[in-house]
Amino acid sequence: MRPPRYVALGDSLTEGVGDPVDGRWRGWAALLAGSLAGESERPVEFRNLAVSGAQSRDVLEAQLPAGLALRPDLVSVVIGVNDTLRCTFDIRAVAARLDEVYGAFSAQGAVLLTACLPDPGTMLGLPGALARPLARRQRAVNAVVHALSERYGALHLHAGEGDWITDRAMWSADRLHPGERGHRQLAVRAHALLAGHGLARGPAPSAEPGSPAPTRSASLWWLATAGTGWVARRSTDLLPQLLTLAAAELRHRARGTSARLDLRASAAVSAALAALSVTDRREAA
Repeated sequence: MRPPRYVALGDSLTEGVGDPVDGRWRGWAALLAGSLAGESERPVEFRNLAVSGAQSRDVLEAQLPAGLALRPDLVSVVIGVNDTLRCTFDIRAVAARLDEVYGAFSAQGAVLLTACLPDPGTMLGLPGALARPLARRQRAVNAVVHALSERYGALHLHAGEGDWITDRAMWSADRLHPGERGHRQLAVRAHALLAGHGLARGPAPSAEPGSPAPTRSASLWWLATAGTGWVARRSTDLLPQLLTLAAAELRHRARGTSARLDLRASAAVSAALAALSVTDRREAA
């Protein structure tokens, strides 16, 4: 019999960006994989299929087939932030893709690990009018992930809340990806969740980093080089729409009707989940 197999799907967070080791990214999923087996057990086989910049479409079209072929015993699917950073954001499409991904692994018998995430606008320190639309989008994604995680019996990590979000020591220079300490925090919390269900029998990963945090000069250098490129790539796609969203935010705020934007977002989530239920009934018929 082969040893248990853990496959990770997602974007740069799961790829490990922010946690460099020996010239490569490590990240929370790799740290978790090393803590799943007990001392007398064979190490868990780990495959990380996550790709930086991935959206829910990429997980569905590329990572899902590769993941199913590996027949994992445990699979983590953590995705959605990049969807919120695109002008093509559509919560109904995100919900449909995640439903298909979760359903395919559940049908294969894999244990599913999911997570909700903090909104990128807050993490990047954007002004309120720019941050609020992104926060609303991320809340919509998190609501869908919550609902579908319950639907498929997934083990769900509430990573979109807690003190770790506002602790700058947890985050890398780009203010969007965790640093080593942050990745370790995610691994520790995921391990506790799995251990509570008898699925992690090794000792929990250490919460303390093995390498010193980047210096301020290193952080500034990143922001001036790679960080500038990241902002430029996102700006060409998201910025025009984000400015439109910000203008609408300010208009509603001036009129005292900001609550309408939240209601619209909630209605969109409800419609997205209702559409999945209609599809299921049609397939059953």
